Amino acid sequence: MSASAVFVLDLKGKVLICRNYKGDVDMSEIDHFLTLLMQQEEEGLMCPVISHGSVHFMWIKHSNLYLVATTNKNSNASLVYAFLYKLVEVFTEYFKELEEESIQDNFVVVYELLDELMDFGFPQTTDSKILQEYITQEGNKLEVAKTKVPTTVTNAVSWRSEGLKYKKNEVFIDVIESINVLVNANGSVMSSDIVGSIKLKTMLSGMPELRLGLNDRVLFALTGRDKGKTVAMEDVKFHQCVRLSRFESDRTISFIPPDGESELMSYRINTHVKPLIWIESVIEKFSHSRVEIMVKAKGQFKKQSVANNVEVRVPVPSDADTPKFKTSTGHAKYVPEKNLVVWTIKSFPGGKEFLMRAHFGLPSVENDEMEGKPPITVKFEIPYFTVSGIQVRYMKIIEKSGYQALPWVRYITQSGDYQLRTNA
Repeated sequence: MSASAVFVLDLKGKVLICRNYKGDVDMSEIDHFLTLLMQQEEEGLMCPVISHGSVHFMWIKHSNLYLVATTNKNSNASLVYAFLYKLVEVFTEYFKELEEESIQDNFVVVYELLDELMDFGFPQTTDSKILQEYITQEGNKLEVAKTKVPTTVTNAVSWRSEGLKYKKNEVFIDVIESINVLVNANGSVMSSDIVGSIKLKTMLSGMPELRLGLNDRVLFALTGRDKGKTVAMEDVKFHQCVRLSRFESDRTISFIPPDGESELMSYRINTHVKPLIWIESVIEKFSHSRVEIMVKAKGQFKKQSVANNVEVRVPVPSDADTPKFKTSTGHAKYVPEKNLVVWTIKSFPGGKEFLMRAHFGLPSVENDEMEGKPPITVKFEIPYFTVSGIQVRYMKIIEKSGYQALPWVRYITQSGDYQLRTNA
C-alpha cells in the first residue's frame, strides 16, 4: 500500500496545495500535523512518521515547505519517502527553486504533475525529462496532435524518447568519489569510507545499447582474471535503465541510457582511507586575554595531482574578537556568525605543506556557558584522481545504424564528511 493523499504546506502548516488520491483519509486530518510536529520538537523526539489516531503522516522538509503524505494503512514507508524526494527533484527541475513562491506561481503545473506522478496512491511516471514532453509551462491550445500521450509513457523504455538525433554522438562519464573521514584528537582515523557515483551525459542518436566495464573485484573473480587493482563495491544502486538480471548473472552493466544528464549508479567502498589533506592544529587559549591558533595542512596524495578550492574551517570561541592572520599561502577570513576561521587555498599540490596562524582577543569577562569542541572540517576537490582506484575499463556503444561514438571519462575526488577533532 502507498499514500492516500499528498500535501504541500508552508512553515505555519497552511496547505498550499494538495491531492487526494484514494479518498480514505479525511483531508482535515492535516490540521493536526504541525501541532504534533511542534510537540515532538519541544520534547526533542523528532520522528519521520507522526501518527494521529489511525492516520500516519510521513513528511520531509525542503526549503520553507513541508511535503506530507498521509495514509491509514500499513504502507511501504520507504516507497513513500522515495516518492516525496522524487517530488522535490521533479519540482526543482521544473521551477529551478522549490519554495513557497514557486508553488504559488505554478499551481496549474503542480496539479498536473501531482496527477501524473501518482495514481491511486502509487507512483507512476516520475522521470522529469519524460514529464516535460507533455506537461509544459506554457499554456497550450487544445490541438488534436497534442492530446496524444507520448509513446515513452507506455513504452518498455519509459526513460528515453524515440527518434533522437545528434550530429556528433558522444558520452561523457564522470566518476565522482566523496571521502568521509573522522580523525580523533590523537590523530587516529576512527572511521572512513568512500561514497562514489557514476554520472552520464549522453548525446546519442537512436536507441543505443551501452555496456560499461569496471575493474570490479567480483567480476574479475568470476572470470578468473585476478590481475591488477580491483575494487569491492558495496551498496550498489542503479538507475532504472540498468538490466539488473544481467548484472546479477555476469556483473555486466548493460543499459539503454536516458538522454542528457543522469546518475547511472552509486556505490560505497568500506575501506581504510588515508586522509588526503592532513591537518595538525595547536589551539592555545590564554584566559581573559587571547586565543592563538596554528594550523598546518599537508597534501598526502600524489605530487602530480592538485587539490582545487581547498577550504579549512577552524572553529573559534564565540566571544573571540580582533582577528589577525598570517598564511604561507591562500587567505584566511573570520566568519563570526558561524564562529569559524575559513582558510582558502585555490591550488594545493600533493606533498606540499602550508601554514596558517591566527590570533584572536578574548573579553576580560569569562563566558559562563561551556562551549563544545567542534571539529576542523576540510573541503576540497582533486580532478583526474580516485582514491579507491576504480577504473572505467571500457564503454561499448551498440546502435543498429552502426555509427561511431566517442566516450569521454573524467575522474574526480572530493571531500564528503571530512572532520578532524581538536584537543582545544
